[in-house]
Amino acid sequence: MDIILKYFSNLSEQQEDQFLQLKNLYTAWNAKINVISRKDIDLLYERHVLHSLGIVKVQEFKKGAKILDVGTGGGFPGIPLAIMFPETDFYLVDVIAKKIRVVNEIAASLGLKNIKAEQRRAGSFDDQFDFIVSRAVTNMPDFVKWVRKNIAKKSIHEVDNGILYLKGGDLAEELSLFPKAVEYPLSAYFTEHFFETKKVVYLPLKYRRV
Repeated sequence: MDIILKYFSNLSEQQEDQFLQLKNLYTAWNAKINVISRKDIDLLYERHVLHSLGIVKVQEFKKGAKILDVGTGGGFPGIPLAIMFPETDFYLVDVIAKKIRVVNEIAASLGLKNIKAEQRRAGSFDDQFDFIVSRAVTNMPDFVKWVRKNIAKKSIHEVDNGILYLKGGDLAEELSLFPKAVEYPLSAYFTEHFFETKKVVYLPLKYRRV
């Protein structure tokens, strides 16, 4: 928990309490349903919570914004972002039902009213969102095909609507088709070794019916 406060010192008491609860909740659920690597559970705050919050360093979400988390797994980055932005609506989807069960149970335990989580496949619905977030579920060209139709036409933020993608390594080839993509190295914000190769990729996208 200290690592979260190190980089986000202006949390409300409620937010601090919600972040604090994550360790016990995920430890308990992970013993029943494996949603986080066993070796990572002791590094939950660094490798999952803080990693998810890397998106906050790049883009903050406004009240009333709608965010889609594709391939949320156990709730990352959606749950940490929902704690950080309680007046923003988050829709978390994953194809694995048991993972969505964990997400819904943890959201309920935390009292998060701004999360809706369902077992859905990307591309299977037409809802519109300001931003689409994810943690490296596939390569960017395929991801864009999945979600392009879910980008809202009108932006309520200072930047265009689009994708905020957590990914690592050399992305030059993968992003070669997207000249507007911007890479934000998380090492510019977080000093831990884990973040040396991690990035947030912002890709503005215009709505396109596919």
